[in-house]
Amino acid sequence: MKKIINTAQIEGRLYQHNLSKKTVSNQNSPNFGKDFISGEVEIAVDEEGLNVIPVHFTYVTEMTSKGNASPTYATLLRIIEGVPSWVTDGKENALKLKISCAVAINDFYNNNNELVSAKRLEGSFVNIVNGQLSEEQDRNTFSTDMIITNVKHVDENPERSIKEHAILHGAIFDFRGALLPVEYEIENPEGINYFESVNPTANEPLFTKVWGNIYCETVVVKTKEESAFGEAAVRTYERKNKCWRVSGSSSEAYDFGDEAVLTAEELKTAIQNRNVYLAEIKARADEYKAKKNVAAAVPVAKKGSYTF
Repeated sequence: MKKIINTAQIEGRLYQHNLSKKTVSNQNSPNFGKDFISGEVEIAVDEEGLNVIPVHFTYVTEMTSKGNASPTYATLLRIIEGVPSWVTDGKENALKLKISCAVAINDFYNNNNELVSAKRLEGSFVNIVNGQLSEEQDRNTFSTDMIITNVKHVDENPERSIKEHAILHGAIFDFRGALLPVEYEIENPEGINYFESVNPTANEPLFTKVWGNIYCETVVVKTKEESAFGEAAVRTYERKNKCWRVSGSSSEAYDFGDEAVLTAEELKTAIQNRNVYLAEIKARADEYKAKKNVAAAVPVAKKGSYTF
């Protein structure tokens, strides 16, 4: 398999965060007793504070694998200890950050025992921006190699505020080569025509590099209900719109099947590995649910009803 491209960069003002410093509690872990930082940092990438993108950090330690002090850990610790944010101190005072990330998937089973595979950004390096921020269109970018297996056309629907677009369905890979199923949107008419003309399928996929922008916008919606008399009742509410929108792709696709690129056998192995991983996730979810049910079934003695 070729060296896989999977990068993203988020730049803007610290909106808020839920980072916390923790200690490895698993006694069987080689890192038992060591501190690490995990949580999410939300970055406002626009000037209005409407496009606020969360970046997740799973496990950031004080020292790198090479034994050097981690600058990312130091910056995240500084955020935990208290720095100005948009929410608490206003836009003009908020700390400006640039975060290097990778596109990842958060897999879990919900309360209905359904698999949820949500795209998210996994942070790697964090830098404080002391000068001017980049232009807005360059603050929320991603670029990934993607194997596309389906293109779905979606017609415009003005009543639901839906623009004509297409959905690219397929998968990307992380740095370990693990398969990550994703969907991206594309609104550019030329881009829609290009992908629909290629018409990739599961049997004849398109392996290419795509890039674009990430949006996690808050949209204010107003609805009006007419009254038989007097003024109409107006209701205002906020809605989150999340979109990973492709703005371009390589002029020449990769040669899928080439041993130096990606073979069908390598893809098959990646799919099998993902199925094994999902089975492990399911087993842990079932075990957790079973423990909760056992705990709920244990009767709790009421005060004053002791029998000993």
